[in-house]
Amino acid sequence: MDIQLEKKHPLLKYKYYILAAIALLAFFIYLFIVSRGPSRLRFDEENLQIVEITQDKFLEYLDIEGLAQPKLVVRLNTLEGGTVERIVAEEGSMLKKGDTVLILSNAELMRTMNDEADELEKQNMSYEEKVLQMERRSSELRRTTLSTLHNQEKMHKQHILDKEEYEMGIKSKAQFNISSDDYNFNKENAALLLEELKHDSLMNIIQKDLMKNDLRREEKRFTRNRSRLENLIVRSSISGQLSHVSVTVGDKVGAESSIGELKVIDELKLKTKVSEYYIDRISLGLPASVMYLDKKYELKITKINPEIKDRQFDVDFVFVDEVPDNIRVGKSYRIQIELGQPEDAVVVDKGSFYQATGGQWIFKLNEAGDKAVKTEISVGRQNPRKYEILGGLKAGDKVIISGYDNFGDAQELILK
Repeated sequence: MDIQLEKKHPLLKYKYYILAAIALLAFFIYLFIVSRGPSRLRFDEENLQIVEITQDKFLEYLDIEGLAQPKLVVRLNTLEGGTVERIVAEEGSMLKKGDTVLILSNAELMRTMNDEADELEKQNMSYEEKVLQMERRSSELRRTTLSTLHNQEKMHKQHILDKEEYEMGIKSKAQFNISSDDYNFNKENAALLLEELKHDSLMNIIQKDLMKNDLRREEKRFTRNRSRLENLIVRSSISGQLSHVSVTVGDKVGAESSIGELKVIDELKLKTKVSEYYIDRISLGLPASVMYLDKKYELKITKINPEIKDRQFDVDFVFVDEVPDNIRVGKSYRIQIELGQPEDAVVVDKGSFYQATGGQWIFKLNEAGDKAVKTEISVGRQNPRKYEILGGLKAGDKVIISGYDNFGDAQELILK
């Protein structure tokens, strides 16, 4: 008797292939589901900086570097041009006002001064000659006037005698008239001579004054020009330290040329550059301080240069009371500029997270401390040590503030 065999379904012979395909499909579905979920990254907790969010006093201030500089710097200029003959004071020397710095020579100026000295001597001689001539003329005029007056007196007496003789009939009328005419002529001549002598005296006085004024002007001009010789000696205009001397022996310099600087190092200031971001918040008199050798020294802003270069502007500070004992020109100090008063705020320590996230988010730890989740935050003000947190975190939360360059696009960190 024949046994009828059960006919198998045609798919059964492919059952292993089908099972493999189903398993592969399930695997791909798992990968898809995992990729759609948050990305995770395992990280060693010891390599991370974890801090706690705190409620604390927040003071907004800047911490920047400032250089000690002289409070006053004066340019050292030449008053007269010439050739550097000798340098008396070396760069770095401490000078008092009036000390000689260097000596110039100027052959052309020397020739000019010699010519002017000769010309002044000639004018002095000319003045003396003219005065002698005036005195000689005045002397002759006085002598002539004196002789005329003497003759006039004699003729006056003779005229009286001739009149008496005419009245007595001794002399004729014609003789008396001749005598009268001579007497009257001599009388008028004497009057004219007296008037001329008076005018001559006045003219001599005026002419001498004019010549003296001319001579004095020449003497003043010569004295003024002679002072140019003194200007060939370049002297310190203030007491201070000589620096940046830019000439050597034999160099030619012009008038009003800058050849160096004088620095008043008894009083120093601190100079720094501040980001343009703070230009509206920096004002004169704003308090600041310097910590040096564990001691705080108070400062105040005395000058603000509003010109912005390379996104920064210059600010000058002076010490309010005490000054560090060993402060030196060119030495750097850390300056803290206070931009307000301390206020209560939620704060977090500074770290690399801000540069990586722009202050938009941070990794916050769960209560167990074994996982950190990406959390959106809002950052407000900052100082060199802390950020002010405006939202997203509260006091007591723990966050990661370092290592963000290694986290990639991870949404969660599993801490080991």
